[in-house]
Amino acid sequence: MRLLRGEGPPIRVGHRGAAALAPENTLEAFEVALDAGMEAIEFDVLDLVGGPLVLAHSNDLLEVSHGVAAGTVRDRSLAELRELAPDLPTLDEALAFLAERPEVTVHVDLKLDQRLDEVAAALERHGLSGRTVVSSFQRASLAAVARAAPTIQIGFTYPEDRRGIARRPVLHPAIRAGTRLLRLALPRRVPALLAAAGADALMLHQAVVSRATVEAAHAQGAAIWAWTIDRPDELARMEAAGVDAVITNDPGIFVATLNP
Repeated sequence: MRLLRGEGPPIRVGHRGAAALAPENTLEAFEVALDAGMEAIEFDVLDLVGGPLVLAHSNDLLEVSHGVAAGTVRDRSLAELRELAPDLPTLDEALAFLAERPEVTVHVDLKLDQRLDEVAAALERHGLSGRTVVSSFQRASLAAVARAAPTIQIGFTYPEDRRGIARRPVLHPAIRAGTRLLRLALPRRVPALLAAAGADALMLHQAVVSRATVEAAHAQGAAIWAWTIDRPDELARMEAAGVDAVITNDPGIFVATLNP
């Protein structure tokens, strides 16, 4: 697998499959993304208490059921969840799907901080550890995966919105000011971030990406993957910055902005 773009355009990564075009984190979304030319599939992994690992972005049932029901996810059985979200895949089902498509890079985003050995074991069992990058905000989780399966590539996600500030519009002016400061400081911090996480790539929110940060990562032999890019102008800015991969909900943005 490759994390760096090389001489070509950025690697095209389908976010939760193709979340703008099909129910996110489902095999249908994977199919849509691949049919649209995505080179990598990103998805989220959550653990059910006493149950299997599943594809889910959070413990919010409203999100996982695509608006059908409210509540929590982790404390329900797989059978209960599938009454509300029939297309909810287990991690094993998702990996079996991707194992049959050897040209696809797998991007696993961790939404759990336990059972990480199970995540690594599942990737190895399906023969995917050599073409997978695992990402998280949590360094300890990444270290656990790296210990369990050293051939898996590691991506450190930054920055983390721990308090959900981005969901509070009244604070957006302060967020923009803080983001500008982060973007200016980030090139100097790249080596330390990579070293602390044992990372091969930084998964960066587009707002903190700059060409200087990309160059600093490349000087360390590491990649920059940018999220989540859903507008042509955002894609053009990431292309100009030289990012290695673009993570998008909508594969259609590539048609108007980049050559196929």
